[in-house]
Amino acid sequence: MDTNRTVILVPPVRLEGYGVALREWADTDLADLVALYDDPEMARWTPVASPFGLDAARAYLAGAREGQAEGHRVQLAVTTDGTVPRGEVLLFRSGPDEQDVELAYGVGAAHRGQRLAGRAVRLAAEYAVREIRPRRVVLRIDAANAASEAVARSCGFELTDEPPVSRVSRGREAVLRTWRLRA
Repeated sequence: MDTNRTVILVPPVRLEGYGVALREWADTDLADLVALYDDPEMARWTPVASPFGLDAARAYLAGAREGQAEGHRVQLAVTTDGTVPRGEVLLFRSGPDEQDVELAYGVGAAHRGQRLAGRAVRLAAEYAVREIRPRRVVLRIDAANAASEAVARSCGFELTDEPPVSRVSRGREAVLRTWRLRA
């Protein structure tokens, strides 16, 4: 690991507030990962494999652990009870200078409409500002993802005038607009 870079979070990770608990994924969460990510909406807006079965869940968990061990990202299960995953929030270094922290999130179909994404994003953003102290906390959202843009607004993010960011996932290009947390 490059010791000149700031580590996002040091294990074990647990953040609590706003009626949610964010925790590290566990080996026992594989079936829950499948239930969350084997969903057309998750496939539409996220770079995860589709279909998303147990093999994909194992690979995803291994990748999450590798990213955390390298110190540049952390992927946390969103729970309301500290146990059952209902979604995920990610924190990672963003941009070529790595001065920004980017957040990404998703909530399983069975748990949407409970404001879980907003609560998890708010908690993760507050942690980032307080502990990591990045230049900015950002979200990158496809303009067609109205639900995600509503979450951004509700959490105090504002759309920037930066050029859209293009990312390719599963052979499909996503054009994402940058939202930044208001100071």
